[in-house]
Amino acid sequence: METKLTGLRISSWVQPAGGQARHSSPVVAVLTRPSSSENIGAADKRNNNRSIAVKPPAAAAVTTTPPPAEYHDSWLEEAAINYLSRHVQEATGAWNEKKGYESLVQATRDVTRKFEVRQQRHLVVQALANAIPAPILHLIRTVLPNSKFKREYFAAFTTVFFAWLVGPCEVRESEFNGSKEKNVVHIKKCRFLEQSNCVGMCTNLCKVPSQTFINGSFGMPVNMVPNFDDMSCEMIFGQEPPELSEDPAFKQPCYKLCKINRSHKDNCTS
Repeated sequence: METKLTGLRISSWVQPAGGQARHSSPVVAVLTRPSSSENIGAADKRNNNRSIAVKPPAAAAVTTTPPPAEYHDSWLEEAAINYLSRHVQEATGAWNEKKGYESLVQATRDVTRKFEVRQQRHLVVQALANAIPAPILHLIRTVLPNSKFKREYFAAFTTVFFAWLVGPCEVRESEFNGSKEKNVVHIKKCRFLEQSNCVGMCTNLCKVPSQTFINGSFGMPVNMVPNFDDMSCEMIFGQEPPELSEDPAFKQPCYKLCKINRSHKDNCTS
């Protein structure tokens, strides 16, 4: 016979098999633990008495690529695009059957694939020179000497007449030689960079040739500063561009989805 007393188990008198009663060993108190079933039961009661907060799984990050901007070119803008595209194709000898802006982008892609960097820049400058009659270039250079008026005129002219080429843009103010001037064109999202999706095409077929052509043909220094994160760009008229070896634009690796190399490369610009 056993008696359970608050965790103590006490041995009692024992009747041996001979019929003679004898006393067992002195009373031994032994500390005991509740059985495993008792543990489980107690745990269940405790768990039932308190609510358990279940943290929902973290939502997976969703990465989306914004759709490209839609352009509805007028017949006059379409004519200007095809005109420039044709002159690029004539300079390279590589023709394509596309129309509109796709034709211009394809023509510049052909330049990138077929010619080395110096030739690419030279061919685009040549195409720009052929697209604008020489007398007009000479007249603008002669009539408009470098001045605040000329810098602001070029900025305003670009926003009005070249949005079909670079996308929506606006004139912004900057400090030039200690005074405020509206000599900066801010391109909100460059149409050419968005369509080409290539850093090398931006720098070698737009930035460098444009800087070279505008300065050489109009006598107007201009520094084009692309932002490859949001595809915006600033054209700062009157500012000399840095040397190519020091220009941050030439230290930028290309996009992972570059449409020319189709890989994330460091040498798209050289």
